[in-house]
Amino acid sequence: MADIDLPAHDYLHARGIPYERRAFPETTEKGGANVAAALGYLEDQIVKTLIFEAGDGERVLVMVASNRSAISGLLKKAIGSRNIKMAQYEVVKETTGYEVGSIPPFHWQPEGFRSFMDEALMREETLGVGAGQWGQEIILTPENLVRACRGTVVNLTERQG
Repeated sequence: MADIDLPAHDYLHARGIPYERRAFPETTEKGGANVAAALGYLEDQIVKTLIFEAGDGERVLVMVASNRSAISGLLKKAIGSRNIKMAQYEVVKETTGYEVGSIPPFHWQPEGFRSFMDEALMREETLGVGAGQWGQEIILTPENLVRACRGTVVNLTERQG
């Protein structure tokens, strides 16, 4: 099953961005910790792809490690809006074309769609992101993830002393 071609794979191929395909049992319970355990990775290496909505209706992609949460103040500063909220399931599906749980962080964004990646992810050797189908994961370097999603790297999870 690991040889299935999904739109996210086609996108990476078309741009010459190297990656590795990994599969885990579809019976794996949802959640980054479970995906990490199934693939033999750390939770810091499995990326959550979250959709947030700003007060003006803009939707943005936010990527953080599966065991971290974005700090509201840092997220608001990055997005440039004090009125942000996590998008509802229906909005996520409408925005990305995917169900929550295995949203690839690239290929579905229209031109000008903003993506933010937590800078803590840049410290990892490799990262795992959803391929768009539960049980399929894409492994790539942080630098290649930034290239693929045309993302802005910013601190979203670490309080500044």
